Amino acid sequence: MKSFNLRRPGVRPTRMLVMTALLGSMAFVTGCANHSASSSVYTYGQAQREQVVRVGTVQSVRPITIQLSDTSGAGVLAGGALGGVAGSAVGGGRGNVLATIGGGLLGALAGNAVENQVNRKNGLEITVRLDNGETRVVAQEADVAISSGQRVRLVSGNGPTRVVPF
Repeated sequence: MKSFNLRRPGVRPTRMLVMTALLGSMAFVTGCANHSASSSVYTYGQAQREQVVRVGTVQSVRPITIQLSDTSGAGVLAGGALGGVAGSAVGGGRGNVLATIGGGLLGALAGNAVENQVNRKNGLEITVRLDNGETRVVAQEADVAISSGQRVRLVSGNGPTRVVPF
């Protein structure tokens, strides 16, 4: 007499949950890199370096959105893992497999959307007319109040150019 094993071979459900939680937490941590376009933030390599200062007057300020161009993929991984786990709790047999796949796909899409939203910052596009007559435009985070007609310094050198009020 042949016996049939109705349980799926391989990974146990508890082990699957632990592996999913670990994968999701690792993906979340890798997505926590801190990117900044602030005029007040310097990287370690930019500190203690001589920079050029030019003086001018703000001609215009326009609100913009600064979007991180590359995503870490943490949102897709974490969302997909959580969606797959949630989907696996639905139905049985083929329906369970389809719910797991569908949950994983929907979770990945939602996770990607959340990561993209987190990677957006409010910024300013600042047009400055320098005292030498040249005009420069700098985009940076909107963390310092800058308005049209204000006297500012453009600080540049080894890295980005920053618009800093007097």
